[in-house]
Amino acid sequence: MSAMGLAGRSPGNQRGAGAVASPLPIGIDDLWERRADLGPRDIKAQDLVVAAVDMIDAGECRVAWPDAETGAVVVDERAKRAILLAFRLLPMVQSQVGDFRYHDRVPLTARLAGVRTVPGSIVRWGAYVAPGAVLMPSFVNIGAYVAAGTMVDTWATVGSCAQIGKNVHLAGGVGIGGVLEPPSAVPVLVDDEAFIGSRCMVVDGARVRSGAVLGAGTILTRTTHVIDVETGIELPPGEAPAWSVCVGGTRTRKFAGGEFGMPCVLVLRRLAAGTALDKAGLNDILRDHGVAG
Repeated sequence: MSAMGLAGRSPGNQRGAGAVASPLPIGIDDLWERRADLGPRDIKAQDLVVAAVDMIDAGECRVAWPDAETGAVVVDERAKRAILLAFRLLPMVQSQVGDFRYHDRVPLTARLAGVRTVPGSIVRWGAYVAPGAVLMPSFVNIGAYVAAGTMVDTWATVGSCAQIGKNVHLAGGVGIGGVLEPPSAVPVLVDDEAFIGSRCMVVDGARVRSGAVLGAGTILTRTTHVIDVETGIELPPGEAPAWSVCVGGTRTRKFAGGEFGMPCVLVLRRLAAGTALDKAGLNDILRDHGVAG
């Protein structure tokens, strides 16, 4: 059973309330209630949690996903609880890959069939990377999901539980923030066909909608003001609109000590759905608005 087909929202979801069925065993919730008393010696509990995180690692379960009908973010709290329990139940273990030595509770994943993995790319157990994805030297943390056709470019980071859609390009040095606690918290979602420019930061449960383009260095958080430059209208905060070109900007705000520029995201252009915008096309739009490419 795949979480992809499930509907609803989790109890603490920042995008809406409700309940979501989970493919993971209900025993995870029981362990969560008594987590303060658990440790590496609890072998039965460890076995249950390892089996649950294995399902996430295999892509059979996801921490979060966009609802097929509403587009809202659905969070499987039980999946997050399983990951957090793993940190409590698994012992510290030394491991080695070639000349590199590690000391951690979480090993590297063993499931990368069909994924192009350039030396220097790291994927922790409990993260799923779909066949057809490309990983340059980069880091994908536990609970993350990277769909087919996506490029995680050099020194990009996909944080814990972040969800990256199909055919996304995370350019060099991009930071996709992790959101693991509390279990109800919505992680970062980057929807299909998006392009995240070099050195962008998308954190704190922010959302990049399908086909959106973020210009280099853009910072998007859950509370970032998003403004359409053509109309001056403020759009939903913390979301890059679908099929749009966005860059980092500032807006003036008055304080007791004077007026200062506060960061925001500016929507420069709306694109037709399905538009494949190459770098040259992006640079043209940026130049039209007097923004350096």
